[in-house]
Amino acid sequence: MDYFDDLKSVCTINSFTKNKPGVDRVGTLFDDWLVPLGFDVHIYERERIGNHHHYKSRQAAGKKLLLLGHLDTVFPEGKFESYHDDGTWVYGPGVCDMKGGNIVALEALRRLKAHGRDICNIDILFVSDEESGSDDSKLLTAELAKAYDYCLVYEAAGAHGEVVVGRKGVGTFTIDITGVAKHAGNFYAEGVDANLEASYKLQKLVALTDLEKGTTVNVGKIEGGIGANTISPHAHLLFEIRYKYEAERDRLLAAINEIVATSYVKGTTAVLGGGIQRDVMVHTATTDAFVKTLEAIIGEPLPTEERGGVSDANIVSAAGVQTLDGFGPYGDGDHTVHERALKSTFESRIALSEKLFTHFITHLKF
Repeated sequence: MDYFDDLKSVCTINSFTKNKPGVDRVGTLFDDWLVPLGFDVHIYERERIGNHHHYKSRQAAGKKLLLLGHLDTVFPEGKFESYHDDGTWVYGPGVCDMKGGNIVALEALRRLKAHGRDICNIDILFVSDEESGSDDSKLLTAELAKAYDYCLVYEAAGAHGEVVVGRKGVGTFTIDITGVAKHAGNFYAEGVDANLEASYKLQKLVALTDLEKGTTVNVGKIEGGIGANTISPHAHLLFEIRYKYEAERDRLLAAINEIVATSYVKGTTAVLGGGIQRDVMVHTATTDAFVKTLEAIIGEPLPTEERGGVSDANIVSAAGVQTLDGFGPYGDGDHTVHERALKSTFESRIALSEKLFTHFITHLKF
């Protein structure tokens, strides 16, 4: 099938987020494929990362649908650039996360065009920095999202074809602690131990975890001090929060500020850095109603799941757009050299998207 040739062509281009030339080559290929289908492309040029590509179809009165994907992958040049097909699975960087999903959307749109359908009110946004947190693109995505009523995101499907109805919010933070260095033998009592302060703050942070509510706090890295014979004058904590509910986000942020402001070791000071990376994609009754609407269109059940990981679906959902994720093929091993995608799921996901797109451009709504 030709679309697997297309998949191979994009997966064998290294598109590590910081490899601007590689990411831009992938974007140019999608330009070459989408413009002949009637899309106009607006390129948001960037200097240090790949460009973001916004494709617009003919506009008509009615609802508007955004298809969302990303062009970047996680491995630097020379680390993982192979592609192979064993008949059941395809293997390579991005086959499921998420060049494979982009190809699903592309092929479904091609089939619409081949059937003589005029594609209208279906636009596409491919960003270039999702794997590193969408630090550059998230403001652009949130702003563009305001023009849309629905968003389908082409991250990988679940093992049983699930689409994603909810994703946790995530925030990444740092705490830099300052103490006073003194010789640990001669002037121990005059020192102010930043490492000791870090240990208190670490325990306070981890204690904010509430597994019953799906809230976690992970201090993933801790650094500090000079050597065994010196009272530590500095320490650094790097930590992440994940949460399912907006109320939990607010609780965590308030508690983190209190922990940073409190000196458990007298004489230490601390500074908080970082913030919310992507807010929660909340699973609501409205989400369930949207799923029921799509099930009626395709004439079969559409299984759903929630995920702890984040995607740019979080950004669009937080902007108030009715959003579902997981419309790409099923795969596993993403972010490892074992990444693969199940070949049979490409065809089923393309068929699913084609049904939805056909209904949408016929009625200009779901």
